[in-house]
Amino acid sequence: MMSQNIYDDPCFFAGYATLPRSVHGLEGAPEWPKMQEILPSLKGKQVIDLGCGYGWFCRWARAQQAENVIGIDLSTKMLECAVEMTQDYSITYQQADLETLSLSPEQTDLIYSSLTLHYLSGISSLLSTVYQALKPGGMLVFSAEHPIYTSPINQTWCIDNEGNKAWPVNQYQKEGERLSNWFADGVKKQHRKLSTWINLLISAGFEIIEMDEWGPSAAQIAKNPLLDEEKERPMIFLMSVRKPL
Repeated sequence: MMSQNIYDDPCFFAGYATLPRSVHGLEGAPEWPKMQEILPSLKGKQVIDLGCGYGWFCRWARAQQAENVIGIDLSTKMLECAVEMTQDYSITYQQADLETLSLSPEQTDLIYSSLTLHYLSGISSLLSTVYQALKPGGMLVFSAEHPIYTSPINQTWCIDNEGNKAWPVNQYQKEGERLSNWFADGVKKQHRKLSTWINLLISAGFEIIEMDEWGPSAAQIAKNPLLDEEKERPMIFLMSVRKPL
């Protein structure tokens, strides 16, 4: 089963290009400070970025003295931008569907992914691929949409009895495909319980190092009031896991 290539949809791509994380890169992603905290040292390491998009993390990894970086994405439009923005022969970009991804055994020290894995239906197969591709002691560090965010059928705020905004959680226990209209109609995402994510990682052989149900700080909200609604429920979670030595 091939992944939905929504990022090559002209309407979606145009809308996504306006987001702060698209315009300003990693610094435009409010969860980035926490993500940096759970990343290992990259000096001298081999790195792979799954769903690399514009290549922001790939270039950052090289700035942290990673030896070489491979950015992988399904989107032709994203990869064209990444190549145009990159002048570094130690960064290579590849087009591939993560649902059917093939990697060499023990080829890399770190596999990173930002807000990509919740699009995939075949996550168990990918985790097995990632596990065998990591060297012993290698790490997978990723972010994904939180199941509290993906569970609502209608992702809109409601008002509680006290007049406050509230976020409805519907059919949390029912896992599977969710459709949203975000820059384009019919964007497919996969809803999985948090316990499912954790158990899949454990089943693949990983040791859980750290997990964070990210929310903005007061300072971030003061700087960007649009983040205020994110303090009410986690929109994303961050995970750091390791392949045992």
